[in-house]
Amino acid sequence: MSTLLKLGGELLEDAAAMRAAAAGIASLRASGPVAVVHGGGRAIDADLKARGKAPQFVDGLRITDAETLDTVVAVLAGRINTAFVAALWAAGVKAVGLTGADAGLGLSTLAPPLTTTTGKTADLGLVGAPAPHAPSALLNDLLALGYVPVIASIGVTDNGALLNVNADVLAAHLAKTIGASRLIIGGKTAGVFDAAGQTCGRLDEAAARAMVAAGTARDGMVAKLGACLDAMAGGVDEVRIVDGRAGEYETAPGTVLC
Repeated sequence: MSTLLKLGGELLEDAAAMRAAAAGIASLRASGPVAVVHGGGRAIDADLKARGKAPQFVDGLRITDAETLDTVVAVLAGRINTAFVAALWAAGVKAVGLTGADAGLGLSTLAPPLTTTTGKTADLGLVGAPAPHAPSALLNDLLALGYVPVIASIGVTDNGALLNVNADVLAAHLAKTIGASRLIIGGKTAGVFDAAGQTCGRLDEAAARAMVAAGTARDGMVAKLGACLDAMAGGVDEVRIVDGRAGEYETAPGTVLC
């Protein structure tokens, strides 16, 4: 069973968290090939704030200007990806650090203006939307050779410009392109919560869209649900949003999208 695992940056914030995630991936690898996409939102926010710049979001998507993009690339590709690959190596995992710019894995076009959940229009700036024809040969080759690709969520255009791509969106896209059996999205919450604050064990497309429309699902969960539905429509058999803090990705509490 092949797995595309997306890890939120909140699961990779320090060495101990990286060790837990690395141990979890080593265990998950026993079930079949694994590719990882990671974000790093809190670290990016911290760097921006240190420069006196306030992070901006709409429906869980980061509004990205040139200065923000520089920070995204530095934090994701430079700091988090390298440190996490080292942690995986220490856990016995043959990991290879990549970004979406490598061999065009994250080939993207500039995302169009977003129609928000409130009906307004927002310009996301230098944010990428993965292209359907993005090549996946490198990823498939690495998986076939037994490596675990670890991909920072950065995209690239046909003319070589870098773009910020939401990690959930990139994970769903890559899960489809490599024909993954399952997509697991790990974060610090136990799946999708209903209006009473309880985890929804299972959630179909209609219910997911209703939660977004009602405002029960908001902020980052809006992007997560959209990505999960996209993966399902693209043929990924199993899609789950789980609490990834313990690194027990196959058994962690969460929500199954169906």
